[in-house]
Amino acid sequence: MTITRRNFTKLAGAATATLLAAPALAQGKTKIKMILNWRYQGPQSWFFLAKDKGYFDEAGIDLTMDQGNGSGAAVGHVAGGAYDVGFGDVNALIRLAGTKPEEAPICVYQMYNKPPFTVAVLADSDIQTAEDLQGRLLGGSANDGALKLFPAFANIAGLDTSEIEILNFKSNLREQMLKNKEVEGVFGYVNTIRFSAKLSGMNPDEDIRFISYGDYGMDLYSNGLIIPKVMAADEPEMVKGMVWAINQGVKDTLADLDAAVDAVAAREPLINKDIEKERLIATLQDEMNHPELATTGLGNVDPDRFKQAIDLVVKANGLPRTPEPSEIYSDAFLPAEEDRIYRLL
Repeated sequence: MTITRRNFTKLAGAATATLLAAPALAQGKTKIKMILNWRYQGPQSWFFLAKDKGYFDEAGIDLTMDQGNGSGAAVGHVAGGAYDVGFGDVNALIRLAGTKPEEAPICVYQMYNKPPFTVAVLADSDIQTAEDLQGRLLGGSANDGALKLFPAFANIAGLDTSEIEILNFKSNLREQMLKNKEVEGVFGYVNTIRFSAKLSGMNPDEDIRFISYGDYGMDLYSNGLIIPKVMAADEPEMVKGMVWAINQGVKDTLADLDAAVDAVAAREPLINKDIEKERLIATLQDEMNHPELATTGLGNVDPDRFKQAIDLVVKANGLPRTPEPSEIYSDAFLPAEEDRIYRLL
């Protein structure tokens, strides 16, 4: 395109609009170290797109991201100071705030608004329902979000956990342990197991049965952006910029799923891009697409439902205190309502 004075004016105006859409920025970049919930896969694409397209730079943030070892662990890493930011399970945050409130960080952008937690068993197993888990050998990573919530699930399902044996192993062994019948069930997120099983040569639609927590009344939120409370108090504009950048990354992911998966492949060249695209679509549809999205927008929560979720986790885990919703989540850093995402795929 030939840049005439008129075109230049239009381009300059567009650039100004983009800058105005981002929160006020600091002159120097703030170094932020972030831990993800899991390995580099399709559902992490928006973080990478946001970085590749310069949104974090625009927000004055020099961001580095590490692979995670469980959504529950991400909360602990932030609480312990090993990382500045985490993409972690808000239910692990509720448990921490219910026992050690002074250590608990806070969620500022709630992304997974449907419960993805499950126990996966082989389809030819005699385990048909939650009640059939009694007396069985189950397994998973010690930091897995579904495993950490299992006491709450067991309480609701009427299970005696003292009669259930749980074997801990590394997360990359999960699907193989199930396939080889070394355990009778494994903990995890439905889509994580589904597509990892597919990569291992299984047909998850035929070979696996999912006993999902949500089917037993555990209407919970899950992963969100977790930060220390001191960061929220001392650097609010930086936090707004970070949330804005991720929100832009989600928009770009929705606009071009292939480009989103390419951003993951740039970090993890050995991924199967077709399967990671399927995993990304399934995550958007199954874990982020609660009906409330149409009114709250991505990143926000329904106050009544969120309070009920806190109460459920507190009761099921026998926590000594019930955190206030404001201890767990803040909407103070969300993009303007007109800039939020109200519809996914």
